[in-house]
Amino acid sequence: MPRSESHVTRSDSRGGTTAARPPGHRFDRLDALRGAAIVWMALFHLVFDLNHFGFIEANVRGDPLWTVQRTSIVTLFLLCAGAGQAVAGANAQPLARFWRRWAQVAGCALLVTLGSWLMFPASFISFGVLHGIAVMLLIVRFSAGWGGWRLPLAMLALVLPQLVQHPVFDTRWTNWVGLVTHLPITEDYVPVLPWLGMMWLGALAAEGLLRAHPALLSGALPRAFAPLAVLGRWSLSFYMLHQPVLIGLVMALAWALGRPV
Repeated sequence: MPRSESHVTRSDSRGGTTAARPPGHRFDRLDALRGAAIVWMALFHLVFDLNHFGFIEANVRGDPLWTVQRTSIVTLFLLCAGAGQAVAGANAQPLARFWRRWAQVAGCALLVTLGSWLMFPASFISFGVLHGIAVMLLIVRFSAGWGGWRLPLAMLALVLPQLVQHPVFDTRWTNWVGLVTHLPITEDYVPVLPWLGMMWLGALAAEGLLRAHPALLSGALPRAFAPLAVLGRWSLSFYMLHQPVLIGLVMALAWALGRPV
């Protein structure tokens, strides 16, 4: 997932910005929050894999116990991604760096599509969380200058799928918009609407904190949460590797117990 920039800025007496933290310092609190999201995600996927291979029975697609968790995990990811873009904007992130990171996210999204097609050909992921983040990063990055207009737009993005649905958006080529009449059969689905609203809200919240209470984002992190910050810095790598590792472990357990795979 997109990382935050290395140091925070503050306004100087001439209206410019100066570094409040030395270059190279990470936003450990934001990294730790992202790390908590990926640990939660990995535990959720472990339940999914154990259910898929018959070790447990869990209605991960229909039981609110699991569907609410899935929504909460995606929400936390996108809020963090939006906050990361706000931090990047405050530090005048070079466009080349943005495009480099964006290409990594988009490339991994394509790999997810390929891998899911090989494993779940009838329900492969055509527009999951990485696909959604890749598209939404572009919108959030290049709408940063829209100021307060982003708040009503975020609210509109959140409610529009409840107000507008049309069959034209039900195909794999168009369901990325989110105005579907029914959810597609796929292993992961994170359309631009309503989720763009969450990323915009994350950016707006972080911008507000950077102006009024920057220490809430840039302050020191308790040592106990340091491992989460490390995971948060490598969230994209973790995301790409955790499912193959988990599936491999579950399949190895099934083999060791003599269960069919």
